[in-house]
Amino acid sequence: MTALARPARPITLYGFPLSGHAHRVALFLSLLGLPHEQITVDLPNRAQKQPAFLALNPFGQVPVIDDDGTIVADSNAILVYLATRYGDEGWLPRDPVRFAEVQRWLSVAAGQITAGPCAARLVTVFGAPLDHERARTIAHDLFAIMNAHLEGRAFLVGDRPTIADVAGYSYIAHAPEGGVSLEPYPHIRAWLARIADLPGFVVMPASKAGLAA
Repeated sequence: MTALARPARPITLYGFPLSGHAHRVALFLSLLGLPHEQITVDLPNRAQKQPAFLALNPFGQVPVIDDDGTIVADSNAILVYLATRYGDEGWLPRDPVRFAEVQRWLSVAAGQITAGPCAARLVTVFGAPLDHERARTIAHDLFAIMNAHLEGRAFLVGDRPTIADVAGYSYIAHAPEGGVSLEPYPHIRAWLARIADLPGFVVMPASKAGLAA
């Protein structure tokens, strides 16, 4: 499951250690064994809104990668780019049905995961002015569906990991930091453990603020 091709020079990842979106990309780069360097964008001081970074991503969000002059922003878009350019077909199946299934979970990552466990964690870790209870409700509703989906399955799509799993992992694994327990969801917890056992897995730092919340 390593990379089939190699970049001309190390890929630059602009991110932030506590960003689950950035961790998705760091995780996939590591799973593919791609050489890369990480540059921390000072989000607390709004470096992402300064002209130098806006030239990379006008939306002012991490992550962004620079692959020898090819700039790609948005975590899910980056996963698709890396899987297509450097990964084997298993990471993003070309079969229309499997491809659509992966896309479905990428939409979940951009939708319910962002509005649920991600938003809940933004409140407890970063003090974001969001509706914490609504975010927790969205998270639990999603986890109930995912837990049922993962019963008898190793991964979200098929019998091997895809970028759907990579996109889902970070914020779900860190859901307890946002006050969302994973205890009621044994199949999700087993899935998270399988991802953590993949060669090349890298940990996303835990937030002390979130764990204490």
